[in-house]
Amino acid sequence: MKILDWLGEKEKFKDELCEILTRIGALRFGVFNLTGGRLSPYYIDLRIVPSFPGAFERIENFYMEMAEKDVKLNSFKRVAGIPMAGIPFASVLAFSLRKPFLYVRKGAKSHGRERRVEGILHPGDAVLLIDDLITTGGSLLSAAEAVRSEGGIVEDALILIDREEGGREALARRGIRLHYLTSIADAAETLFKMEAITKEQLTAILKQIKK
Repeated sequence: MKILDWLGEKEKFKDELCEILTRIGALRFGVFNLTGGRLSPYYIDLRIVPSFPGAFERIENFYMEMAEKDVKLNSFKRVAGIPMAGIPFASVLAFSLRKPFLYVRKGAKSHGRERRVEGILHPGDAVLLIDDLITTGGSLLSAAEAVRSEGGIVEDALILIDREEGGREALARRGIRLHYLTSIADAAETLFKMEAITKEQLTAILKQIKK
């Protein structure tokens, strides 16, 4: 597929993702505590996606297309899910691509092998990290550190939405390229055009980015 064709298809995926978020009620407004202690006037709950098989199937297709077109399949050997939201997306993606699946614990087990990385990981294996979205990048960076500490190579991470609160830049400083379907600014503008959110809600999202 030519680059321009892929970019056009990706734009359609972005619009479809916004429609899915609206349809399943994944976007909520209020006051929310995010991982790391930040407050946010909105919350995107992608953990509920697997409860909607049709939406789950489409979103998995988004991941698959981005893994092939943006990341390139020959650039990674294994797929790792970030707890907890990234694990179901990563497991299905790995199965579909016929790539070995891993998942990264938030902390090491106090029994057994006492590892943070579950699954088979050999030194020198390139690992693609999968999560639902990124805010400051803390969860992805912690997972990358765990994989690297066991000999894995982490150069790419794949997500659906960049909340644009410093995560992409934080990953870049650690040598990790972030691939994402849409930024929250683009998604918010699309949702507003769809009349799925109000002008006030659009403004709240954009102000959060500026913080």
